[in-house]
Amino acid sequence: MIARDRIYVGGEWVASAGTGTIEVVEAATEEVMGSVPEGTADDVDRAVAAARAAFPGWARTPAEERAKWCTRIAEGIGGRMDELATLVSREVGMVKQHSMLIQAGLPYASFSSVAGVVDGFPFEERIGSSLVVREPVGVVGCITPWNYPLHQISAKVALALGAGCTVVVKPSEVAPLNAFVLAEIIEQIGLPPGLFNLVTGTGSVVGEALAGHPDVDMVSFTGSTRAGKRVAELASQRVARVALELGGKSANVILEDADLERAVSDGVGKCFLNSGQTCSALTRMLVPRSRLAEAEEVARRTAERFAPGDPFGEDSRLGPLVSQAQWDRVQGYIQTGIDEGATVVAGGLGRPDGLERGYYVQPTIFSEVRTDMTIAQEEIFGPVLSILPYDSEAEAVEIANDSIYGLAGGVWSASPEHAIDVARQIRTGQVEINGGAFNTLAPFGGFKQSGIGRELGRHGLEEFLEVKSLQL
Repeated sequence: MIARDRIYVGGEWVASAGTGTIEVVEAATEEVMGSVPEGTADDVDRAVAAARAAFPGWARTPAEERAKWCTRIAEGIGGRMDELATLVSREVGMVKQHSMLIQAGLPYASFSSVAGVVDGFPFEERIGSSLVVREPVGVVGCITPWNYPLHQISAKVALALGAGCTVVVKPSEVAPLNAFVLAEIIEQIGLPPGLFNLVTGTGSVVGEALAGHPDVDMVSFTGSTRAGKRVAELASQRVARVALELGGKSANVILEDADLERAVSDGVGKCFLNSGQTCSALTRMLVPRSRLAEAEEVARRTAERFAPGDPFGEDSRLGPLVSQAQWDRVQGYIQTGIDEGATVVAGGLGRPDGLERGYYVQPTIFSEVRTDMTIAQEEIFGPVLSILPYDSEAEAVEIANDSIYGLAGGVWSASPEHAIDVARQIRTGQVEINGGAFNTLAPFGGFKQSGIGRELGRHGLEEFLEVKSLQL
């Protein structure tokens, strides 16, 4: 049991104003692995007050000095990588080998990147007779999800601190334990009090209090589109800034001349990453109708290699889902796909053989999916891939854009130039060209109901800055 009985406010571990606790359940065993305080609105008040008090001094600290602190945080993360990867694998279910690279590696990269991002950044520039300065927005409320818990915290906190803001973090109550390790690192390096504050609790209490707090200048939220709309509603009452990174239903367009074996196998992997619990997962695979049977066979063979199992097993490729609620949700979507007439190519309902404990699902692939089907429109958040055939390139683009979301996508072609031309027609925040790798310095965010604003790199820093003109 990992029992955390304090929150982190003003540089100190303090008791919550409330008396409740929230249990954290291990995804692979369904057993309680820890607990955290069930925070209150009073806790948010204390944390925001600490952040507000610390803001003026931090805002005046040179950017290079702020970056050095972020580098020290990165070094602290680097010293606890295995611990963090293990912890997130228990909380979320991602297989350990992936957690080392992603769940621990990306937070390290976020804090490490700050020095390079602020170096040479135009915090001041002359435009005619005006001096235009970029100043930190103020106190930032960071509300984060459970699927990439420490990565989402770090992507916000690192660049907010680099910009000169102070933060109050509300991690997901489903996977909050990793956030306490970050707070310990911050305490151990001696980051000045009040710059980073951590309050655990539910979204309906702590999240709402943070989003609606009059002394929070900006809310940076990652999560479902439904919850993001609520955050935006609360923040709008005081015209506060928001950055929202929300849902996705991303299309992977495989063109006629693509290497189908490579494109389909890569696409299945991109859909199944983190057991499909990824907002930018490529969950819709668009293939030429003339090559549909071939694509189905490649997808089926690829799915067989994603054997579900213990996140700490050497041969495991797919861990469990995060919770019973998520398991029930994914089973419901699989049933809906069957009911609406999609063809099951791999997987289906129920648990994988031999895995009766833990929130495991069968990696599932549907084909002959139409764009009006539920599984082609709604975010499932599980290892469920929909293959949609198309008859022309124009139709493929139309299908790709037939979504309320616009977070990510992919295009495959023997001609990179042709792939880029098609990618420019897809209304999403990022598009992989022939499986291009994730770039931690490139802007991440979406069009349409996938959100507002961008994270990571220079564009992520700019989200936490206000622009002021000094007329000379």
